[in-house]
Amino acid sequence: MTAGELFVAPARPGRSACPGVPAAGSSSSGATAAMGPRRSATSSCRRFFLPLLLLGVSGFFQSYAVEVEIKDASNATCLYADWMMRFLVTYESNDGDYKTTTLNLSSSVTHNGSVCGNDTQAALVAVQFGEGHSWSINMTKNNETYQGDFITLTYNTNDTAVFPDAKRKGPVTVSMRDPCRPVQLNTVFVCHNSFFIEAENVTQIFWNVTVQAFVQNGTVSKKESRCPADKPTSAPTVPPTTANVTAASATTLSPAPTTPPKPVENPDTGNYSLKSGNKTCFLATVGLQLNVSQDKPLLININPKTTIADGACGNTTATLRLNDGNSTLIGFTFAVKNTSANVQKFYLREVNVTLLNRLNGSVISSADNSNFSKWDAFLGSSYMCRKEQTLQINEDVQVHTFNLWIQPFLVEADKFATAEECVADSDLNFLIPIAVGMALGFLIILVFISYIIGRRKSRTGYQSV
Repeated sequence: MTAGELFVAPARPGRSACPGVPAAGSSSSGATAAMGPRRSATSSCRRFFLPLLLLGVSGFFQSYAVEVEIKDASNATCLYADWMMRFLVTYESNDGDYKTTTLNLSSSVTHNGSVCGNDTQAALVAVQFGEGHSWSINMTKNNETYQGDFITLTYNTNDTAVFPDAKRKGPVTVSMRDPCRPVQLNTVFVCHNSFFIEAENVTQIFWNVTVQAFVQNGTVSKKESRCPADKPTSAPTVPPTTANVTAASATTLSPAPTTPPKPVENPDTGNYSLKSGNKTCFLATVGLQLNVSQDKPLLININPKTTIADGACGNTTATLRLNDGNSTLIGFTFAVKNTSANVQKFYLREVNVTLLNRLNGSVISSADNSNFSKWDAFLGSSYMCRKEQTLQINEDVQVHTFNLWIQPFLVEADKFATAEECVADSDLNFLIPIAVGMALGFLIILVFISYIIGRRKSRTGYQSV
């Protein structure tokens, strides 16, 4: 392969992930650094087709792995990177709704403007693809480490295949600081797990990334640095063998008592919010639990401490997306409806759920239901339901909610408006005073009976005297 050659190769699985990158939602990752420096004049790229189920979307989409070997003027390798990426972009449509679309790398990708860095000059990886889209990261070297600085994505809403009804036309640029931690020089960073970087209305998804930037002596190192997500958290289980089973039975006088499985407790309640500029536009308080039907039913509690919220606020639609530690993605979409000429209500219209494999980011299960008409309340108020509710996504997936309080539109002063309560809570509020009244009535009856018994005993005492 000659310098600067670019070709499409047969399909193969992508390789590992990027420098210092944690799981999705983490803020200390070297992932983007993995896409390190390269030199435009002498770089070489290869792309491989890989069908991969898109996060949160049913169906398969084409995704391309990019393998880059950058050489300097002396034809020595200065950077090696192999990664996969795609983007989720939320944009405003012509009718005022906010939609989320998927931007993938195309089969034809160029890398104009990429340069190898050195001790004084930052390295730059610049990738151009599709109808006017581009992505880049610049990286710097400091003493014994290298690190990403800024990541920039430019997407072009004139690309009608990706943005068929975008209200805003033309290129839109989103820049963010690389949150990854520094990576040691002469070290290949490997991370098989997928990870996310979120800014404004864009979620950048990377997976299967292998990187060494500022390669020394033109040779890619064999020393690896693994991301935290790839490291095992517990000792591997030793499979039973005839020897250890026999030894165990010989020393066991009686069978050990079986411990019944511990029931799954209700999930913790999380507080989530979205902003439009500096103004809060969406408030939600809820505990979430998934019920997934498999060979064995699976209950999953969403942990608010590891969950990141993003989404979009609009005049007639609003979406809250929750990402629990790169393993569970849940999206709630609300819409506004006219109930009469002058009365508007909001309601829950759609819920989608995606379960991910922590090791490689592949989709274990994906479910979507866009035919809901629940949680409705007058526009300008909030909706509350403290009792458990069940949302049936499909025949295999349910979402259970606890202590729900939500307001997707017209939030004022960062506070919930007056709440409209669900029927279950209204019944509870109605039953509480009845129960209290019955208890008081029972107490009065007991006091009255005690009084009658006491009176009779007193009369009996007087008659005996």
